[in-house]
Amino acid sequence: MHMAFERSERVHASNLTIQAPGDSPNTDGIHLQHARNIFIDHSRIMTGDDCISIGHGSSHINITRIACGPGHGISIGSLGIDGENETVEDVHVSDVVFTETTNGARIKTWQQGGKGFARNVVFENIRSEGARNPIIIDQYYCDHKHCTDHSSAVKISNIRFENIYGTSHRKPAVNIACSKSVPCTDIVLSNVHLEAAGDGDGDGDDGDEPSTHCANVQGHAMGHVFPPLTCLS
Repeated sequence: MHMAFERSERVHASNLTIQAPGDSPNTDGIHLQHARNIFIDHSRIMTGDDCISIGHGSSHINITRIACGPGHGISIGSLGIDGENETVEDVHVSDVVFTETTNGARIKTWQQGGKGFARNVVFENIRSEGARNPIIIDQYYCDHKHCTDHSSAVKISNIRFENIYGTSHRKPAVNIACSKSVPCTDIVLSNVHLEAAGDGDGDGDDGDEPSTHCANVQGHAMGHVFPPLTCLS
């Protein structure tokens, strides 16, 4: 990791440039852990992992005016590794551009039966320029070969994705995969428009309509949402 704010309060990080090759593993730009009242703004982050990762014990986080890419986007988590009780709450991410990133706005929790919560999160005013997964909630995160479902999971609730537009390089453009035992609740998508990014390889799939995936989620869609999520009323 390039920078980490751990067990920190009232930090303002601004006007930063962080750069590493896009294929360099585990090169997070900024990592937060047990951090409160953190402001990160007006920065450009180009790495081989998360531009900003928000870990356990973090709350009242404000991230704005960030250019991210290459990288894995801005991620909450992963939370709940080895069944741990981990929490993140009160996060506001706004005015971000994701350029050719692996993910965009992401929340990820481990599949191995964690506990705790990620709640009260807003991602808004975001532009995706060819991100592969512009909007993603993944409660089945696992970087090992053998992972199994458990009856417990980190609870994800009160999450809003608002004013998110641009292009996606991969289907589904919106992927909300939540736990069967602990579904996501109060998930809101408002004014979202994501087109398929043409790959220019001549195979005729440029401009295909992007798809969505949605499982075990409760919430609703507001305003214009494209591509539509049938699981949200």
